[in-house]
Amino acid sequence: MATIRFGTDGWRDVIADNFTFENVAKVAQAYASYLLEQSGKKVVVGYDTRFMAEKFARKAAEVLAANGLEVHLSKSYLPTPALSYAVKHLEADGGVMLTASHNPPEYQGFKIKGAYGGSATPALVAEVEKKLGTEPKLFDSTRHKLHTFDIRKPYYDHLMGLLEVEALRSYEGVLYHDSMGGAGAGWLSGFAKHAKLKLELREIHGVPHPLFYGVNPEPIPANQQVVMTVLRAEEGLTFAAVTDGDADRIGAVLAGGEHFNSHQILAVLIKHLVSKGLKGRVVKTFSVSRVVERLAKKLGLEVVTTPIGFKYITDEMLKGGVLVGGEESGGIGVSGHIPERDAIYNALLLLESIVKTGKSLGQQFAEIEAEVGFKHYYDRLDLHLPSVEHIRRVMETVKNPPSIANQQVTDLETLDGVKWNFAGGGWLLFRASGTEPVLRIYCEMPSPELVQSVLAQAKKLVE
Repeated sequence: MATIRFGTDGWRDVIADNFTFENVAKVAQAYASYLLEQSGKKVVVGYDTRFMAEKFARKAAEVLAANGLEVHLSKSYLPTPALSYAVKHLEADGGVMLTASHNPPEYQGFKIKGAYGGSATPALVAEVEKKLGTEPKLFDSTRHKLHTFDIRKPYYDHLMGLLEVEALRSYEGVLYHDSMGGAGAGWLSGFAKHAKLKLELREIHGVPHPLFYGVNPEPIPANQQVVMTVLRAEEGLTFAAVTDGDADRIGAVLAGGEHFNSHQILAVLIKHLVSKGLKGRVVKTFSVSRVVERLAKKLGLEVVTTPIGFKYITDEMLKGGVLVGGEESGGIGVSGHIPERDAIYNALLLLESIVKTGKSLGQQFAEIEAEVGFKHYYDRLDLHLPSVEHIRRVMETVKNPPSIANQQVTDLETLDGVKWNFAGGGWLLFRASGTEPVLRIYCEMPSPELVQSVLAQAKKLVE
């Protein structure tokens, strides 16, 4: 049997291979042991729209209940940020979300949430991992009770307290939401109805689908062909919010069909939040754009860079004083909310920025580029390599950078992976995935041609 291994955000594995009811029970038992050691009493459990998700969630809930914990199981699928909010709202000591987030359909996962309503910190995960191997306790329905919960209304009410709802009600345009068949389906339209917004909300892939309509549920251009095609016919301020499999990560598509990436979204959100009178540190992971650094500094905000994985951002948010924390993959957490990524809330903040400025997301970002003096062009390659050993050899090789696309490497950074910094502000980052046998190569350069040239030569080097 393969080892149960936690990655950047929880344990993920292939369903019926290593992700089995037996192994879910083992992880649930380890988490139960941790909670009891911390004098925990209550835990909430939720699940996404993947194959057998509800049944896996029930198994985890039963093991937790068999340990004497008060367990609340979601009545239906829900986004990860809604589950995290439920931890806070129900005053629980922790939470479990059965989701593999953006991973391919054959994967499922087990995310742990802290009592603060956010991703488990590295220290918390390490404690749970130490307890793996304990025999799971058996659930007895005559002695152990499972409670159920529906967090939708409390979650919506909480968001209304964070947003300028009257401003949003003044918007009578169109907002698209592509939930990619994931757990965000119906949640943005549900908020619009709850808040009595006048906008027209059009859903794409709005019916949950365990195969995510044939793509991996990650909001990147390769998986957004349908929504990009639909948006080609739109113009003006209209945009589409795209949420990943468990709706904690956000992507966007502009009127005209252009992809608006996570770096651009983060930059727009930073400027919008500051315009609302908010301040604090900007926390970004190692693979986030230089534009974000430059914008934050221009606005007088301290910048903190962490390894990749939102749990590191959570660590910083728990220290206090953070305005916003964001990662390249579209996970963004905002001050005043839970210390968690929330694509539903972020989509509404983007809409709010449009309403308040009267400018499209593209126009707002173009102004930011002009302010910071740096043109942002970015892309990423995900290379599926033959083995972990192959990836290890590659990572050793790239510590000695050759000349590539006539770019001068000024220095290396190794906070998480190996980053080559180029003269002129561009960069290239090599990093092994924490959840799949994949090598990711990230690149930001001052022209689209340079991005593609550098990535093409990097790919050749790897292969």
